[in-house]
Amino acid sequence: MILDMVKNTTEQALISIVIAKVEDIFKNEATGHDASHTIRVYKTAKKLCEGTGANTLIVSLASLLHDVDDVKIFPTHINDEAAREIMFELKINEDEKEQILHIIHQVSFVGKDSVTPDTLEGKIVQDADRLDALGAIGIARAFAYGGNKGRKLYDPNETINPEQGKEEYRKNNKSTIAHFYEKLLLLEDMMNTEKAREIAHRRTLFMKQFLDEFYLEWDGRD
Repeated sequence: MILDMVKNTTEQALISIVIAKVEDIFKNEATGHDASHTIRVYKTAKKLCEGTGANTLIVSLASLLHDVDDVKIFPTHINDEAAREIMFELKINEDEKEQILHIIHQVSFVGKDSVTPDTLEGKIVQDADRLDALGAIGIARAFAYGGNKGRKLYDPNETINPEQGKEEYRKNNKSTIAHFYEKLLLLEDMMNTEKAREIAHRRTLFMKQFLDEFYLEWDGRD
């Protein structure tokens, strides 16, 4: 019991340090991949961990560091430099470091080239990250990203392709509404854990209701 208390105290101290670093790294971020996104992913991942036997330190650090070298936000970062620097400062051992980096490399959605993580911890972090792309927050983040990148709200004439590969997906400059069909509405069926699937289902229904209302208003039919 005492050892568990010491372990939990040490782990929480590490997490507090990482959160402070994440808040500094993302202080000027305005694409929806900000510190608040990262902290929500961390909190959701912790909830998804409950009762699974997953390593909570690995899940916590991977969820907090999953975007610190994201090419969409930090195109000049090389070889996971920010994540590695933070883990070096925290004296994370080599085995844990490699587990965390392995998860980070598997989490992203890249169209049909997306991968299912090969560890329980990776599956949990991926689910938590994808859940933050759904529901009311997911809608807000989608339009924040689209606006930041100068994308249209909607283009009724564009072609929707939910079967894009990694390169096509990353070069994609379609409207934000197209993004719903090429990523967001696909995520429910890609969840790894039962708890995430339940949350994803509810949030996806909300997004479909939003789209119904959007089209009514777009066409002036409401």
